[in-house]
Amino acid sequence: MRVLILGAGGQLGRALGPALRARGHDPIELMRAAADLTVPDQVTAALDRHQPSVVVNAAAYTAVDRAEQEAGLAFAVNAYSLRPLVQACATQGLPLCHISTDFVFGGPPPTPPRPWRETDVPEPRGVYARSKRAGELECLHGGGHGYLVRTAWLYGERGPNFVLTMARLARRRERLRVVADQVGTPTWTGHLAPAVAELIETGAFGVYHLTNQGQTTWHGFAQAVLAGLHLDVPVDPISTAEFGAPAPRPAYSVLDNAAWRLLGRPPLPPWEAGLAAYLDAERAGAVADALRAGDP
Repeated sequence: MRVLILGAGGQLGRALGPALRARGHDPIELMRAAADLTVPDQVTAALDRHQPSVVVNAAAYTAVDRAEQEAGLAFAVNAYSLRPLVQACATQGLPLCHISTDFVFGGPPPTPPRPWRETDVPEPRGVYARSKRAGELECLHGGGHGYLVRTAWLYGERGPNFVLTMARLARRRERLRVVADQVGTPTWTGHLAPAVAELIETGAFGVYHLTNQGQTTWHGFAQAVLAGLHLDVPVDPISTAEFGAPAPRPAYSVLDNAAWRLLGRPPLPPWEAGLAAYLDAERAGAVADALRAGDP
């Protein structure tokens, strides 16, 4: 199966090519320079030229805080670009797999608390979250067929991501301060990409949550990162208010991978296993580079 990947230069995009080849597929990996989502003619030309069997959109504007000042750009990439893409795929009868985010669940957690299901109604807060939800709605109501995949707390080969940031800062500072009142699930692209590759083989169109299993806080994640790197740097817990980020963050964004389980697929590994595998894979690569960048 020929799979056109939009956003192939991003963290997930870089992992999708190898994952698809491992399953015998033919990925066409396009970066922004080759197919800019905000230029519909470029995307249509790419579809015509490469004649894919399915399209995976891993492109996105992901600068969460900067989006508060760049709302037009965030919506242009994450929302408005989806309508012509969905229409082009529908015209050619191509399934579209669109990657979205846990950020769309910005409201209080369900009562009693439980992970967010695919059937729960999102309450996005902040420009980034609203732009991603608007893109979801374009996919869901645009007339085509495909897969809407939400994931969370993503990290991959080259970043920028939380793991590499912690590695870099731990070499610069005597102690770190990390938010301890946001709960989610760190997810490694090395586990997510193979799941996406498997999903698009099924023809079971719909909304899916795909993350590693379990949950933690950013503070707990930071402690696990430093332990995995054998760095003895204290990590002080702080509140979201103390951190003072410009954009709101979900307090609880653990995703229930129920639709994936209903397909009979095994759950992705625990987040701790994902982190360990990532650190092993990148100990001489991106992680080593981050540690060197943090050297005084």
